[in-house]
Amino acid sequence: MSTTEPTTDQVLRAHAEQAYAHELTALAQADDRPRPPRWKLSPWAVSTYLLGGTLPDGTVITPKYIGSRRLVEIAVASLATDRSLLLLGVPGTAKSWVSEHLAAAISGDSTLVVQGTAGTPEEAIRYGWNYAKLLAEGPSESALVPGPVMRAMRTGGLVRFEELTRVPSDVQDSLITILSEKTLPVPELDTEVQARRGFNLIATANNRDKGVNDLSAALRRRFTTVVLPLPDSLDAEVEIVQSRVQSLGASLELPADLAALSEIRRVVTVMRELRSGVTADGRTTIKSPSSTLSTAEAISVVTSGLSLATHFGDGRVGASDVAAGLLGAVVKDPVQDAVVWQEYLETVVRNRPEWDDLYRACRELDTDQPAR
Repeated sequence: MSTTEPTTDQVLRAHAEQAYAHELTALAQADDRPRPPRWKLSPWAVSTYLLGGTLPDGTVITPKYIGSRRLVEIAVASLATDRSLLLLGVPGTAKSWVSEHLAAAISGDSTLVVQGTAGTPEEAIRYGWNYAKLLAEGPSESALVPGPVMRAMRTGGLVRFEELTRVPSDVQDSLITILSEKTLPVPELDTEVQARRGFNLIATANNRDKGVNDLSAALRRRFTTVVLPLPDSLDAEVEIVQSRVQSLGASLELPADLAALSEIRRVVTVMRELRSGVTADGRTTIKSPSSTLSTAEAISVVTSGLSLATHFGDGRVGASDVAAGLLGAVVKDPVQDAVVWQEYLETVVRNRPEWDDLYRACRELDTDQPAR
Protein backbone atom coordinates (compact mmCIF):
# COMPACT_ATOMS: atom_id res chain seq x y z
CA MET A 1 0.00 0.00 0.00
CA SER A 2 1.35 3.42 -0.96
CA THR A 3 1.84 5.91 1.87
CA THR A 4 2.50 8.88 -0.40
CA GLU A 5 0.66 11.96 0.80
CA PRO A 6 -1.83 13.38 -1.72
CA THR A 7 -0.85 16.64 -3.38
CA THR A 8 -2.96 19.78 -3.00
CA ASP A 9 -4.71 19.21 -6.31
CA GLN A 10 -5.63 15.64 -5.28
CA VAL A 11 -7.43 16.40 -2.03
CA LEU A 12 -11.09 17.37 -2.02
CA ARG A 13 -10.46 20.51 0.01
CA ALA A 14 -6.97 21.79 0.75
CA HIS A 15 -6.27 23.72 3.93
CA ALA A 16 -6.20 27.47 3.44
CA GLU A 17 -2.43 27.71 3.88
CA GLN A 18 -2.03 25.11 1.11
CA ALA A 19 -4.67 26.39 -1.30
CA TYR A 20 -3.44 29.98 -1.12
CA ALA A 21 0.25 29.32 -0.52
CA HIS A 22 1.33 31.47 -3.47
CA GLU A 23 -0.62 34.46 -2.14
CA LEU A 24 0.76 34.05 1.37
CA THR A 25 4.31 33.81 0.01
CA ALA A 26 3.85 36.91 -2.14
CA LEU A 27 2.44 38.83 0.81
CA ALA A 28 5.32 37.77 3.06
CA GLN A 29 7.85 38.98 0.47
CA ALA A 30 6.12 42.33 0.02
CA ASP A 31 5.37 42.83 3.72
CA ASP A 32 7.74 45.31 5.34
CA ARG A 33 5.53 46.25 8.29
CA PRO A 34 6.02 45.24 11.94
CA ARG A 35 4.90 41.71 12.78
CA PRO A 36 3.80 40.56 16.24
CA PRO A 37 5.86 37.71 17.75
CA ARG A 38 5.72 34.51 15.65
CA TRP A 39 3.28 35.99 13.13
CA LYS A 40 3.99 35.04 9.53
CA LEU A 41 2.57 38.36 8.31
CA SER A 42 1.93 41.82 9.71
CA PRO A 43 -1.63 42.75 10.70
CA TRP A 44 -1.85 44.87 7.53
CA ALA A 45 -0.86 41.92 5.35
CA VAL A 46 -3.30 39.60 7.16
CA SER A 47 -6.13 42.03 6.46
CA THR A 48 -5.05 42.31 2.82
CA TYR A 49 -5.04 38.51 2.56
CA LEU A 50 -8.63 38.34 3.80
CA LEU A 51 -10.04 41.34 1.96
CA GLY A 52 -8.03 41.15 -1.25
CA GLY A 53 -5.84 43.62 -3.11
CA THR A 54 -3.00 43.99 -5.60
CA LEU A 55 0.63 43.95 -4.47
CA PRO A 56 3.34 46.23 -5.92
CA ASP A 57 4.68 43.35 -8.03
CA GLY A 58 1.26 42.87 -9.61
CA THR A 59 0.24 39.80 -7.60
CA VAL A 60 -3.52 39.75 -7.14
CA ILE A 61 -4.72 38.71 -3.69
CA THR A 62 -8.21 37.29 -3.99
CA PRO A 63 -10.74 38.36 -1.36
CA LYS A 64 -11.58 35.58 1.09
CA TYR A 65 -14.19 37.65 2.94
CA ILE A 66 -16.53 40.17 1.35
CA GLY A 67 -17.76 42.52 4.04
CA SER A 68 -16.77 45.30 6.39
CA ARG A 69 -13.06 46.13 6.33
CA ARG A 70 -13.31 47.58 9.82
CA LEU A 71 -14.63 44.32 11.27
CA VAL A 72 -11.68 42.44 9.82
CA GLU A 73 -9.26 45.03 11.15
CA ILE A 74 -10.79 44.79 14.63
CA ALA A 75 -10.50 40.99 14.54
CA VAL A 76 -6.86 41.08 13.45
CA ALA A 77 -5.93 43.81 15.93
CA SER A 78 -7.46 41.78 18.77
CA LEU A 79 -5.35 38.75 17.89
CA ALA A 80 -2.26 40.95 18.00
CA THR A 81 -2.96 41.53 21.71
CA ASP A 82 -3.47 39.03 24.53
CA ARG A 83 -7.24 38.97 23.99
CA SER A 84 -8.81 36.08 22.16
CA LEU A 85 -11.36 36.52 19.37
CA LEU A 86 -14.99 35.39 19.29
CA LEU A 87 -16.64 35.44 15.85
CA LEU A 88 -20.38 35.55 16.43
CA GLY A 89 -23.19 35.38 13.90
CA VAL A 90 -26.08 33.47 12.39
CA PRO A 91 -25.36 30.34 10.32
CA GLY A 92 -23.74 31.02 6.99
CA THR A 93 -21.94 34.26 7.84
CA ALA A 94 -18.50 32.74 7.11
CA LYS A 95 -17.37 32.47 10.74
CA SER A 96 -15.45 29.23 10.25
CA TRP A 97 -14.14 30.40 6.87
CA VAL A 98 -12.76 33.62 8.37
CA SER A 99 -11.36 31.71 11.36
CA GLU A 100 -9.49 29.30 9.10
CA HIS A 101 -8.00 32.04 6.94
CA LEU A 102 -6.96 34.11 9.94
CA ALA A 103 -5.09 31.12 11.37
CA ALA A 104 -3.50 30.35 8.00
CA ALA A 105 -2.27 33.92 7.51
CA ILE A 106 -1.09 34.51 11.07
CA SER A 107 0.50 31.23 12.11
CA GLY A 108 0.69 29.32 8.83
CA ASP A 109 -1.34 26.45 10.30
CA SER A 110 -5.14 26.31 10.37
CA THR A 111 -5.34 22.68 11.48
CA LEU A 112 -5.27 23.14 15.26
CA VAL A 113 -9.03 22.86 15.80
CA VAL A 114 -11.37 21.89 18.61
CA GLN A 115 -14.83 21.04 17.26
CA GLY A 116 -17.42 21.95 19.84
CA THR A 117 -20.42 19.65 20.36
CA ALA A 118 -22.76 18.83 23.22
CA GLY A 119 -20.47 15.87 23.98
CA THR A 120 -17.11 17.66 23.85
CA PRO A 121 -15.19 16.63 26.98
CA GLU A 122 -12.76 18.77 28.92
CA GLU A 123 -9.95 16.54 27.67
CA ALA A 124 -10.51 17.85 24.13
CA ILE A 125 -9.59 21.31 25.38
CA ARG A 126 -6.82 20.40 27.83
CA TYR A 127 -5.12 17.05 27.19
CA GLY A 128 -5.72 13.31 27.25
CA TRP A 129 -3.74 10.18 28.00
CA ASN A 130 -2.36 7.18 26.18
CA TYR A 131 -4.09 4.72 28.47
CA ALA A 132 -1.81 1.79 27.63
CA LYS A 133 1.20 3.82 28.77
CA LEU A 134 -0.74 5.31 31.65
CA LEU A 135 -1.55 1.85 33.02
CA ALA A 136 1.96 0.57 32.43
CA GLU A 137 3.96 3.57 33.63
CA GLY A 138 1.57 5.81 35.49
CA PRO A 139 1.27 9.51 34.68
CA SER A 140 4.26 10.60 32.61
CA GLU A 141 5.15 13.07 29.90
CA SER A 142 5.28 10.27 27.34
CA ALA A 143 1.78 9.09 28.30
CA LEU A 144 0.28 12.57 27.98
CA VAL A 145 -1.53 13.31 24.70
CA PRO A 146 -1.64 17.07 24.08
CA GLY A 147 -4.77 18.52 22.53
CA PRO A 148 -4.86 21.32 19.94
CA VAL A 149 -4.91 24.03 22.63
CA MET A 150 -1.85 22.68 24.41
CA ARG A 151 0.02 22.27 21.12
CA ALA A 152 -0.75 25.87 20.16
CA MET A 153 0.43 27.08 23.57
CA ARG A 154 3.71 25.20 23.20
CA THR A 155 4.40 26.50 19.70
CA GLY A 156 3.02 30.02 20.05
CA GLY A 157 0.40 29.41 17.39
CA LEU A 158 -3.30 29.98 16.86
CA VAL A 159 -5.94 27.44 17.84
CA ARG A 160 -9.49 27.48 16.51
CA PHE A 161 -12.52 26.54 18.62
CA GLU A 162 -15.57 25.86 16.46
CA GLU A 163 -19.11 26.23 17.86
CA LEU A 164 -18.05 27.19 21.37
CA THR A 165 -21.63 27.66 22.59
CA ARG A 166 -22.52 24.05 21.76
CA VAL A 167 -20.12 22.92 24.50
CA PRO A 168 -21.47 22.42 28.04
CA SER A 169 -20.87 25.45 30.26
CA ASP A 170 -18.59 23.67 32.73
CA VAL A 171 -16.37 22.51 29.87
CA GLN A 172 -16.34 26.01 28.35
CA ASP A 173 -15.06 27.44 31.63
CA SER A 174 -11.95 25.28 31.49
CA LEU A 175 -10.74 27.90 29.02
CA ILE A 176 -10.77 30.70 31.61
CA THR A 177 -7.38 29.95 33.18
CA ILE A 178 -5.86 29.31 29.76
CA LEU A 179 -7.05 32.63 28.37
CA SER A 180 -6.45 34.75 31.45
CA GLU A 181 -3.24 33.25 32.88
CA LYS A 182 -1.93 31.83 29.57
CA THR A 183 -1.19 28.69 31.54
CA LEU A 184 -2.51 25.14 31.38
CA PRO A 185 -1.95 23.24 34.64
CA VAL A 186 -1.13 19.52 34.47
CA PRO A 187 -1.67 18.48 38.12
CA GLU A 188 -1.05 14.78 37.40
CA LEU A 189 2.57 15.67 36.57
CA ASP A 190 2.82 18.55 39.04
CA THR A 191 3.68 20.86 36.18
CA GLU A 192 2.13 23.32 33.74
CA VAL A 193 2.37 24.49 30.15
CA GLN A 194 2.94 28.19 29.71
CA ALA A 195 1.91 29.72 26.42
CA ARG A 196 4.68 31.02 24.22
CA ARG A 197 4.36 34.47 22.70
CA GLY A 198 2.10 34.37 19.66
CA PHE A 199 -0.43 31.99 21.20
CA ASN A 200 -4.09 32.95 20.86
CA LEU A 201 -7.50 31.45 20.29
CA ILE A 202 -10.25 32.14 17.75
CA ALA A 203 -13.71 30.87 18.69
CA THR A 204 -16.88 30.82 16.62
CA ALA A 205 -20.44 30.74 17.90
CA ASN A 206 -23.87 30.66 16.35
CA ASN A 207 -26.23 33.12 18.02
CA ARG A 208 -29.40 31.51 16.65
CA ASP A 209 -28.80 27.89 17.48
CA LYS A 210 -31.25 25.99 19.66
CA GLY A 211 -29.84 24.50 22.82
CA VAL A 212 -27.03 27.02 23.00
CA ASN A 213 -24.99 27.17 26.21
CA ASP A 214 -24.44 30.85 26.86
CA LEU A 215 -20.91 31.86 27.75
CA SER A 216 -20.31 32.83 31.35
CA ALA A 217 -19.54 36.48 32.02
CA ALA A 218 -16.03 35.49 33.13
CA LEU A 219 -15.31 33.69 29.88
CA ARG A 220 -16.93 36.30 27.65
CA ARG A 221 -14.65 38.96 29.17
CA ARG A 222 -11.66 37.07 27.80
CA PHE A 223 -12.81 37.61 24.22
CA THR A 224 -13.13 40.48 21.82
CA THR A 225 -16.47 39.75 20.17
CA VAL A 226 -16.90 40.53 16.48
CA VAL A 227 -20.36 39.97 15.02
CA LEU A 228 -20.22 38.91 11.37
CA PRO A 229 -23.44 40.09 9.68
CA LEU A 230 -25.26 38.65 6.72
CA PRO A 231 -24.34 40.38 3.44
CA ASP A 232 -26.00 43.79 3.45
CA SER A 233 -26.88 43.87 -0.23
CA LEU A 234 -28.01 41.53 -2.98
CA ASP A 235 -24.94 42.32 -5.09
CA ALA A 236 -22.57 41.53 -2.23
CA GLU A 237 -24.24 38.18 -1.56
CA VAL A 238 -24.26 37.31 -5.26
CA GLU A 239 -20.53 38.05 -5.41
CA ILE A 240 -19.87 35.78 -2.43
CA VAL A 241 -21.92 32.92 -3.89
CA GLN A 242 -20.34 33.26 -7.32
CA SER A 243 -16.82 33.22 -5.88
CA ARG A 244 -17.40 30.17 -3.71
CA VAL A 245 -19.25 28.26 -6.43
CA GLN A 246 -16.38 28.84 -8.85
CA SER A 247 -13.91 27.59 -6.24
CA LEU A 248 -15.98 24.53 -5.39
CA GLY A 249 -16.68 23.85 -9.04
CA ALA A 250 -12.97 23.80 -9.78
CA SER A 251 -12.18 21.42 -6.92
CA LEU A 252 -15.03 19.10 -7.93
CA GLU A 253 -14.10 19.37 -11.63
CA LEU A 254 -17.45 20.91 -12.46
CA PRO A 255 -16.88 23.52 -15.18
CA ALA A 256 -17.93 26.89 -13.74
CA ASP A 257 -20.63 28.34 -15.99
CA LEU A 258 -20.31 32.11 -15.79
CA ALA A 259 -23.62 32.36 -17.63
CA ALA A 260 -25.17 30.94 -14.46
CA LEU A 261 -24.86 34.35 -12.81
CA SER A 262 -28.53 35.04 -13.57
CA GLU A 263 -29.48 31.86 -11.72
CA ILE A 264 -27.22 32.82 -8.82
CA ARG A 265 -29.01 36.15 -8.59
CA ARG A 266 -32.41 34.46 -8.58
CA VAL A 267 -31.39 31.92 -5.93
CA VAL A 268 -29.96 34.65 -3.71
CA THR A 269 -33.06 36.81 -4.22
CA VAL A 270 -35.32 33.93 -3.15
CA MET A 271 -33.18 33.31 -0.05
CA ARG A 272 -33.06 36.98 0.94
CA GLU A 273 -36.79 37.53 0.46
CA LEU A 274 -37.81 34.46 2.45
CA ARG A 275 -35.21 35.29 5.10
CA SER A 276 -36.40 38.87 5.56
CA GLY A 277 -40.14 38.20 5.15
CA VAL A 278 -40.60 40.85 2.46
CA THR A 279 -40.00 41.04 -1.29
CA ALA A 280 -37.05 42.97 -2.69
CA ASP A 281 -39.25 45.90 -3.71
CA GLY A 282 -40.73 46.06 -0.20
CA ARG A 283 -44.30 45.79 -1.49
CA THR A 284 -45.26 42.28 -0.40
CA THR A 285 -44.98 40.73 3.04
CA ILE A 286 -44.32 36.99 2.99
CA LYS A 287 -43.90 34.26 5.56
CA SER A 288 -40.46 33.00 6.50
CA PRO A 289 -39.67 29.27 6.78
CA SER A 290 -38.06 27.59 9.77
CA SER A 291 -34.68 27.28 8.02
CA THR A 292 -32.10 30.06 8.18
CA LEU A 293 -31.54 30.30 4.40
CA SER A 294 -27.99 31.49 4.80
CA THR A 295 -25.46 32.40 2.15
CA ALA A 296 -23.92 28.96 2.68
CA GLU A 297 -27.21 27.35 1.66
CA ALA A 298 -27.37 29.50 -1.47
CA ILE A 299 -23.87 28.27 -2.35
CA SER A 300 -25.04 24.69 -1.84
CA VAL A 301 -28.11 25.18 -4.06
CA VAL A 302 -26.09 26.65 -6.94
CA THR A 303 -23.31 24.04 -6.64
CA SER A 304 -25.91 21.28 -6.76
CA GLY A 305 -27.44 22.92 -9.82
CA LEU A 306 -24.01 23.09 -11.44
CA SER A 307 -23.57 19.36 -10.88
CA LEU A 308 -26.96 18.60 -12.42
CA ALA A 309 -26.23 20.79 -15.43
CA THR A 310 -22.79 19.22 -15.93
CA HIS A 311 -23.78 15.58 -15.64
CA PHE A 312 -27.39 15.57 -16.85
CA GLY A 313 -27.76 18.73 -18.91
CA ASP A 314 -25.94 20.93 -21.37
CA GLY A 315 -23.58 22.46 -18.82
CA ARG A 316 -25.54 25.69 -18.50
CA VAL A 317 -27.29 26.08 -15.17
CA GLY A 318 -30.98 26.79 -15.64
CA ALA A 319 -34.16 27.01 -13.58
CA SER A 320 -34.73 23.25 -13.62
CA ASP A 321 -31.25 22.70 -12.16
CA VAL A 322 -31.71 24.95 -9.12
CA ALA A 323 -35.38 24.18 -8.43
CA ALA A 324 -34.71 20.98 -6.47
CA GLY A 325 -32.02 22.68 -4.40
CA LEU A 326 -34.35 25.56 -3.54
CA LEU A 327 -37.10 23.17 -2.47
CA GLY A 328 -34.67 21.22 -0.27
CA ALA A 329 -33.21 24.38 1.27
CA VAL A 330 -36.55 25.98 2.10
CA VAL A 331 -38.69 23.00 3.11
CA LYS A 332 -37.08 21.58 6.24
CA ASP A 333 -40.40 21.12 8.04
CA PRO A 334 -42.60 19.13 5.60
CA VAL A 335 -45.79 20.74 6.92
CA GLN A 336 -45.09 24.33 7.97
CA ASP A 337 -42.36 25.10 5.43
CA ALA A 338 -44.25 23.46 2.57
CA VAL A 339 -47.08 25.96 3.08
CA VAL A 340 -44.63 28.88 3.17
CA TRP A 341 -42.98 27.69 -0.07
CA GLN A 342 -46.29 27.22 -1.88
CA GLU A 343 -47.47 30.68 -0.90
CA TYR A 344 -44.21 32.21 -2.05
CA LEU A 345 -44.44 30.45 -5.40
CA GLU A 346 -48.01 31.65 -5.98
CA THR A 347 -47.76 35.21 -4.65
CA VAL A 348 -44.23 36.14 -5.74
CA VAL A 349 -42.60 33.82 -8.27
CA ARG A 350 -45.72 33.35 -10.38
CA ASN A 351 -46.21 37.12 -10.71
CA ARG A 352 -42.75 37.74 -12.12
CA PRO A 353 -42.91 37.08 -15.88
CA GLU A 354 -39.12 36.81 -16.13
CA TRP A 355 -39.27 33.99 -13.56
CA ASP A 356 -41.83 31.92 -15.44
CA ASP A 357 -39.30 29.14 -16.12
CA LEU A 358 -38.43 28.95 -12.42
CA TYR A 359 -42.11 28.83 -11.46
CA ARG A 360 -42.79 25.99 -13.90
CA ALA A 361 -39.69 24.06 -12.79
CA CYS A 362 -40.67 24.34 -9.13
CA ARG A 363 -44.26 23.37 -9.88
CA GLU A 364 -43.26 20.35 -11.93
CA LEU A 365 -40.90 19.23 -9.19
CA ASP A 366 -43.56 19.72 -6.53
CA THR A 367 -46.00 17.59 -8.54
CA ASP A 368 -43.48 14.78 -8.48
CA GLN A 369 -43.31 14.85 -4.68
CA PRO A 370 -45.27 12.26 -2.68
CA ALA A 371 -48.50 13.51 -1.13
CA ARG A 372 -48.02 15.19 2.23
